[in-house]
This record gives sequence, C-alpha cells and structure tokens, in this order.
Amino acid sequence: MDFVKALVPAGLLTFVVSALIGKGGSKGGWLAITRLSIDGHSFHWSWVLFAVSALLAWVLFAITPK
Repeated sequence: MDFVKALVPAGLLTFVVSALIGKGGSKGGWLAITRLSIDGHSFHWSWVLFAVSALLAWVLFAITPK
C-alpha cells in the first residue's frame, strides 16, 4: 500500500520539475525530459525522475511509523 501512496507525490514532483526545466528548453541531462502528448494535451515528463521520486517516496512512507 505504501508504494501506491508514493505514486501521487512522485507524479506531482515529476510534473512540476519537468515543467520548470522543460519550459526553459532543456532536456535535463540524465533526466531525459521529453514532451508527451495525450489526447491533444501536451506536457513535459521524465520517466527517470518519476522512478527516482517514486522510490524515494516509497522508502519514506515505508520507514514512517504507522
């Protein structure tokens, strides 16, 4: 359940950081920020950043006492 909860902050972090870096025209180096288009709506996204932030959020949720 912690992993499912970690997807929300990971998605938000990825969306905001990719938008800020991608708006400047940068690819973000190893972040590999690309412009995705879904159903006519386009936005910047990085799968590498999403995976790293999901892992970090998952660990943080897992180590907090319940």
